[in-house]
Formats: sequence, structure tokens, C-alpha cells
Amino acid sequence: MDRWKLSAVPSWEVGKSFPDAQFLQEESAPCALFGPMGYEPDYAYPVLVWLHGPGADELQLRQIMPQVSLRNYVAVAPRGTRRASGTEGFCWFDDPVDLDLAALRVQEALELAAQQYHINPQKIFLAGWQAGGTVALWLALTQPERFAGAASLGGAVPRPQGVLRRWHQARRVPLLLTCGRFSRHFPPTQVRENLRLLFCAGLDLTVREYPWGDELREEMLQDLNSWLMEQVNRPA
Repeated sequence: MDRWKLSAVPSWEVGKSFPDAQFLQEESAPCALFGPMGYEPDYAYPVLVWLHGPGADELQLRQIMPQVSLRNYVAVAPRGTRRASGTEGFCWFDDPVDLDLAALRVQEALELAAQQYHINPQKIFLAGWQAGGTVALWLALTQPERFAGAASLGGAVPRPQGVLRRWHQARRVPLLLTCGRFSRHFPPTQVRENLRLLFCAGLDLTVREYPWGDELREEMLQDLNSWLMEQVNRPA
């Protein structure tokens, strides 16, 4: 599995910070938390749960939030379920055991976020890169009552049978699926198969294609923020 790449996005040193923005690493879970700039404790913030890409870890949150938004969300990033081969990072997998563990790690991360910040439990969004995006889709489709939307950036629809067993309830959950035109990880043939499945199920789906391959770029993260804010401001 290729190590994640963040192209055209400035790298982030662990110690760097922005005024009023908070990045916290919780070793016991483990996960990373982000508190927005200008945090207002009386406002119930929407939550972005970020599932990192292959070979990374929860600290990828430090790199993506400056490109998504430093003000709009409380964000949390749990660590992947397995050590990535040949790296110091971690991965997500879509087999049943790992998916159950992923659900537990997301729940623990959200509990930590709720302890630190005022969050809106009706506005919890999942997003992830490649395998992280696949797991984000699985969580949203199998637990639609818990999440207000999910975005998969370069990640395919999960493979386990039963992922659409709650398709009727899942139709209320908006999804964002992005892909690179020249991707090897999520090639166009697989994209078409996934779109056929999701559209046939009548899901609320937005699709965006980009003219590059397996790269997570600033434009994708800015589009993620725009899509998220559309959902946050969507009438109940």
C-alpha cells in the first residue's frame, strides 16, 4: 500500500500552531483533537472526524485542518487499526474485525472531543483519505443515525456484504466521493462500478473528479470544506 502523499499542501511541523487554534494529542485512545480558532464555548460546533491515509497516523490532522478550515469545526482523528507494513504509520482495513475496531476508535475519539469542546451531536461528519475514506463510508452507511454525512477522498466503497443493508435509512446521509482521473488506487473502472451501486441504492451522492492521480491536494480539501458547510447549513 502506497504511503499517503499531501501534494501542494505545506508540510506541518508537530510544534507549529496558529493563534487560538488547539491541536491536542491523546495518547491513551490514541487520537488527535483540533479546537478551532476563536473558539466560542456557547456555540455547538459541527465535528469533522478525519480518518487518515495509509502509512500516516492521527497527526495527519495537523496537516489537513489548515487547508480545510481553522474556524468552522471541532475535529478529531483516531489512529488506524493496524501498523502499516514497512513504515511507522498505520492503516485502515475493511474486513469485519478491523471495521468493528474502527467504529470503537471513532466513538472513543468523539467522547474525548465532547469532553474538551462544545459539539453538536447532530452535526458529526466523517471524512478520510483512501482507505480512511472507505471506512468513513462504511460507518456512515451502516450507522446512518449517528452521522450527518461522510466524504471519501480517493477511497472506494467498502467491500463487506451488508454494507447497504440499511440503505433506506442511509438515503438521508449525504455522501461526497472524490477521485483522481489517473488514480491507480481507485481507478476509473472501479469508480464507475461504485457509482452504479450507490446511485441504484438512491443515495444522496456528490461526485468530484480531479485531473491527477493518487494525490491529496489543497483543492480537494477546500472542496471538502465547501461541501461540509453546505451540509451544516442544510435545513433539518
